Amino acid sequence: MKMKGAVLPGNSTVELREFEIPKPGHGQVLIQTKATTICGSDIRCIYKAHVGKGPEGYIPGTVAGHEPCGVIVEEGEGLRRFHKGDRVIVYHISGCGVCNDCRRGYYISCKSEFRQAYGWQRNGGMAPYILAEEKDLIALPDELTYKDGAQVACGFGTVYEAIEKIGVCGNDAVLVTGLGPVGLAALMLAKAMGANLRIGVEGNPYRISLAKKLGLADYVFSPEEAFDRIMEVTGGKGVERSIDASASDSGRQLAIRAAREWGKIAFVGEGGTCTFQPSPDIIHGQKTIYGSWVTSLWRMEELVERLVRWGIHPEDLITHEFPLDEAGQAYQLMASGSCGKVAVVFD
Repeated sequence: MKMKGAVLPGNSTVELREFEIPKPGHGQVLIQTKATTICGSDIRCIYKAHVGKGPEGYIPGTVAGHEPCGVIVEEGEGLRRFHKGDRVIVYHISGCGVCNDCRRGYYISCKSEFRQAYGWQRNGGMAPYILAEEKDLIALPDELTYKDGAQVACGFGTVYEAIEKIGVCGNDAVLVTGLGPVGLAALMLAKAMGANLRIGVEGNPYRISLAKKLGLADYVFSPEEAFDRIMEVTGGKGVERSIDASASDSGRQLAIRAAREWGKIAFVGEGGTCTFQPSPDIIHGQKTIYGSWVTSLWRMEELVERLVRWGIHPEDLITHEFPLDEAGQAYQLMASGSCGKVAVVFD
């Protein structure tokens, strides 16, 4: 049997090609895709041009989409936990499973030749069916939708890992620089964790409007005014926690300099540079910068449990949905930035 799948040639277009519907082997399942969201890394590294290297290197002709969610429709032999009919999220990297990073649950950091990312080096979620390894699956509770699950697969998991590293609670003022889908997710989780003051910094009018509409931030400032306004609303002290999702030099500088003494800063935006003066910006203020790359299997499972407890839905950040036949328009819109999260949905 055949199916259509979307591939990314690297010239800001999408091609629909025909693929065999795969059969699951030992330890594998066949998942019927229900929703797949588009990540900024898809745009940055694949859609516009194939610039990714190593873990972000795209194999031409691979079905795109590393944020998929669906239901198991066929079992391979040797399954230990999941079965036909289970609703699942696919952790988007399939690690070797036996290296130190994989044993910690951080498939993202697996350096084995056997490591493959869905939608990059093996077929992903921009098709009606996905062949996945059982070890890469996370159960999707009934309280969450498939679109919630697709959002967990990368964006929310990435932010949750960073927040857990720096710690966010009701004592904290939190700054997020860059309000794309990852930055908006950071604000949503910080709000759920009780952050007493939430500040966003963004220059895109659409995303500023979306953050305000969803009630995720107490203040949203433009980059030009941000530092002075942050100091004003924090009594001149700055924020306890800051997260950069902008990947820009200016956004990262702001995340550092707007943090108060003993503050903690997380960088999650990919690429770019950061220019700062170590002594006045970090050392004298006793500040700590954390790098954070995606998340682990166990933290993603923990996040899913807490999303249910908090009663929040990542799908609220999805502003546009398309069928697979209109995947070209979906990627084009995501590349424009005039949107929140963009999803391709299946019947």
